[in-house]
Amino acid sequence: MTDDARPGARRSFRSWRARRPFWGGLLLALGGGEILLTEKASLKVVMHIGMQGLAGYLLPGLMALLGLLVLFNPAQRLFYSIVGVLASLGTWVTSNLGGFFIGLLLGVVGSCLAFGWLPDQEPRTGRRERRRARARAEEAGTSAV
Repeated sequence: MTDDARPGARRSFRSWRARRPFWGGLLLALGGGEILLTEKASLKVVMHIGMQGLAGYLLPGLMALLGLLVLFNPAQRLFYSIVGVLASLGTWVTSNLGGFFIGLLLGVVGSCLAFGWLPDQEPRTGRRERRRARARAEEAGTSAV
């Protein structure tokens, strides 16, 4: 099926995504998932074993959970993003240097994006749209003379 066959689903997903810090929550959840995957790496690949046990799995699991909570409960995004950045930084010690830096960076960037998201902000207009509006205003101004 093409995108034209289901315009309602795409439009409804876009409106759902616009009402929440989508990219922040997604990056935070992906960072937690990536760190969980590097926990299963062979010992030849593991650079820093850290505290073998609960903390090595708890912090990345918490990151993935916080990413999903940011997506599905955006009203509490400030608390989730602060805990998410702390959990991401904690994986440096507990989980293979934060999933070989990739998961750590995904978690920190995702938390920052979720923290900085404003729910009632007007959508940004593109450069092309601003040029068209300026051209229309100039055209209306010259035709009135």
